[in-house]
Amino acid sequence: MSVIVALEPLVILLAFVAGLAFKKIGYPPLPGYLLAGFVAHGFSLGQVDLITEIADIGILLLLFTIGLKLNLKDIAAPYTWAVAGLHIGIAVPLTTVVIMVSGIVFPVLALQDTGSAWMLAFALSLSSTVFAVKVFEERGESASFHAKIAIGILVIQDILAVTFLVLSSGQLPAVWAPALLLLVFIRPLLLWLLNLARHSELVILMGFGMALGGAELFEAAGLKGGLGALLFGLILSNSKLTKELYNSLIDLKDLFLIGFFLQIGYYGLPEQPMWFVATALAFLIFLRPVIYYLLFVGFRLRARTSLLASSALFNYSEFGLVVAAYAVATGNLPQEWLTTIALAVSISFFIATPLNLRIHRFYSQYGSNLQRIERGARLKAEVPTDLGDAEVVVLGMGRVGVGAYQRLREIHADNIVGVDENFSKVQEHRDNGISCVHGDASDYDLWAHSSLKDKKLVLISLTKHAENLVAVELAKELGFSGTLAVVCRFPDQHQELAEMGCIVFNLYDEAGHGFAEHVVERLDS
Repeated sequence: MSVIVALEPLVILLAFVAGLAFKKIGYPPLPGYLLAGFVAHGFSLGQVDLITEIADIGILLLLFTIGLKLNLKDIAAPYTWAVAGLHIGIAVPLTTVVIMVSGIVFPVLALQDTGSAWMLAFALSLSSTVFAVKVFEERGESASFHAKIAIGILVIQDILAVTFLVLSSGQLPAVWAPALLLLVFIRPLLLWLLNLARHSELVILMGFGMALGGAELFEAAGLKGGLGALLFGLILSNSKLTKELYNSLIDLKDLFLIGFFLQIGYYGLPEQPMWFVATALAFLIFLRPVIYYLLFVGFRLRARTSLLASSALFNYSEFGLVVAAYAVATGNLPQEWLTTIALAVSISFFIATPLNLRIHRFYSQYGSNLQRIERGARLKAEVPTDLGDAEVVVLGMGRVGVGAYQRLREIHADNIVGVDENFSKVQEHRDNGISCVHGDASDYDLWAHSSLKDKKLVLISLTKHAENLVAVELAKELGFSGTLAVVCRFPDQHQELAEMGCIVFNLYDEAGHGFAEHVVERLDS
């Protein structure tokens, strides 16, 4: 074993320590991984090729899981594809000016022609799919309306970036590449296999194989592998069987994506003049959420939806590094620009992380000001939630929420309603005779402008503990005087919620009690 390979465990340890340090101060571990990458590179720790391979697998798994959850209707909406196009049309010229000026001030960054500046500006106009998905997953908002919009825009951007790389290479895809579209017809076969594999580690193996196999197939056709992973995910989307596949791959995907954040640090730190340029680009990124926000509002989205989607796009993209690396390889860009962009990407992540961490608090404080530029007529999907005369509300209609709803309906008859952020889940519940409306439990407007804060009993059963906390804090802030009951999974979460005055139900601790009650009821019947 070489010295470099032997030092690989030190990189893992460094990533763990840095990630843990950020977690302890209330941040996600992500900035710690970025910092660990720069430190590891500075001390020549680790094998760059290996970390790059790990990062590539993480991105393929990410694109595959995005495909599993993606609904093409989300991309087809004007507030997705039109906003994506308009933003590029606005951001690229502005960034081109900064790049050209940088080349004049710092000759080492001078470009051969304006075409190279436009190419680099396009790379910098893209936002990070990895960052946005991580943000939404950390907050338990992956199924929310604003998350679907942001991810739809990112998918469009990724497709544009891949198209750009293919066209720029001057190499046409293989003559048989169009035949890849016929892959959609193997959906029944894949679902049949997934059904055979369910409830075992074969599900993970199948998902892993499809993500990597799809990528290899597309690369053999002269296309980017990421498109193959995305397409295979799309082929399996909108099936009940894919939920287990998605849940099985989440932790595996997150593990490999650590390599992506470490990899950025291995581009190294630029010389002092390029620090100024990277900082200038980092300040330029502050225009991005403003541009997105104004565009979203222009397409009649609510201020909150516009803000949350915009904040997730408040960064530079990993695809920007790919485009820049290609430009360096073809001689259209000096090597110095690549390290400068890598630093700008890292700075943008450090800037965007605390903003996204506090975005709900920001909206609760300044939402009324942001709403002043909303357009009058709202989209159907943005119509305010009506809870009717129900006295009991269940926030989060997953399996636990539905179980609580059905039990409480026996007591409160029709005086109960469920709320969920997933449109398709809401419709499914309605079709099954469950009173359910669309809404986001962490939405300040839902608590402030509906009758939610006046209800007698609110049960909160959301995906993430952080999301549960946001809902409880909003209830307290707006003077909710009823009873709050909240689901948790761990003892420290139980203590935190209990100290906030909530009735707390620990899913793991109470499972045995619920099981025994069920058996007793069946024996007595």
